[in-house]
Amino acid sequence: MADYDLILASASPRRTEILNQIGVRHSVFPADIDETPKKCESAIQYVQRMALEKAQHVIEKGEGKIPVMGADTAVVCDSKIFGKPQNQDDGIAMLSLLSGKSHQVITVVAMGSTNRCLSLTSVTEVRFREITAKEINRYWQTGEPQDKAGSYAIQGYGAVFVESIKGSYSGVVGLPIKETAQLLQAFNIPVWV
Repeated sequence: MADYDLILASASPRRTEILNQIGVRHSVFPADIDETPKKCESAIQYVQRMALEKAQHVIEKGEGKIPVMGADTAVVCDSKIFGKPQNQDDGIAMLSLLSGKSHQVITVVAMGSTNRCLSLTSVTEVRFREITAKEINRYWQTGEPQDKAGSYAIQGYGAVFVESIKGSYSGVVGLPIKETAQLLQAFNIPVWV
């Protein structure tokens, strides 16, 4: 018998931390898929597709005996999807566009096995205060924004930019606990183990 109840199709340490926080015994098996948005795909459609494809990828690798969880997060501002920055210029441009505005953070959690797959969506509104160019450059130099959707981490140094949040804090981090718990229950996976 396996010493875990769930396979997480993600290399994100933040998702692992959240699963550990709620006591879910899990193993990590990152899904390596193409994350290019399709033409005419809305932000929600894109994030839903990514989460489902990550779960399906791992299930198809023969890991479907134990339920697999895929998740994806995107930051959306002015109808533009902000994933992870490609480089420093991209990251600085994202943060400059988020400055003084509200944006949405969409996280989708998908869970499946060989015979079924379910998903739930979390949408959170985050408002940033005005950020100076000097702050943005200093923040980039910390290294934190380099692998984060929207080029910031609400649970890290990027918290200083947040003026308000309406919705799921854990969803902004990368795994909304409420939706995750609902899916875990649907697949009879215990928490607090």
